[in-house]
Amino acid sequence: MTPRELVEITRAKLKSAADPNVAAGARRFFREDVDPYGVGAPQVQTIGRLVYRELKGWTSSERDRYMAGLWKSGKLEEGAIVCYVYRRFSKHCAANEFKLFEQWLDRYVRNWSHCDGVSTWLIAASIANRPELIAKLPAWTKSKNRWKRRAAAVSLIQEAKRGGNTGSIFRICEMLRHDSDDMVQKGVGWLLKETYPRKPREVLKFLADWRATAPRLLLRYAAEKMTPKDRKWVMGQ
Repeated sequence: MTPRELVEITRAKLKSAADPNVAAGARRFFREDVDPYGVGAPQVQTIGRLVYRELKGWTSSERDRYMAGLWKSGKLEEGAIVCYVYRRFSKHCAANEFKLFEQWLDRYVRNWSHCDGVSTWLIAASIANRPELIAKLPAWTKSKNRWKRRAAAVSLIQEAKRGGNTGSIFRICEMLRHDSDDMVQKGVGWLLKETYPRKPREVLKFLADWRATAPRLLLRYAAEKMTPKDRKWVMGQ
């Protein structure tokens, strides 16, 4: 089977599972313009598992052509399948894959779901396998692309959960501190939220001079996993 044939099969399965009510719900849920078939997450994952069984023996070039075919449609669920299936290859993600994922951010990602799927799993896997790739992220904080700026933060979510690379995490957060985009603010807050459980003192120290000037939205997200006492302190209550 060729990549193009598998794209068509995937698309046919999504169309046959489509529910107009689910599609309408997705359009209401996202603030961004999205183009859904109307397929729920469990069904998307079922189709994703079928896809993986078909392409797991392919070359990386064949696999990437299939992924590009899905991305080009702009369909919400097709992007979700890309992220779901490529996660199965996380052990192989390194510098070349990082470059590919960055291209996806630049060319195809237009909503937070696709941004977070690419960032928190695929880019994060590349960083886990090749930690030196973190050095690529600061430049993303200056991008005109809001999703690339958000990705600079949320690509480090897995590192935060492991308690690693705290210095790099704080550096990215500082670079995005005054970003006016609410989706970027939420991404920074999310990253600090996931850093706190393993590094509570470090996070509180880092936020000490943020409380009066950082966006309240960012602080609310950052404080979600804090103790009541720490949350009250961070929010200035």
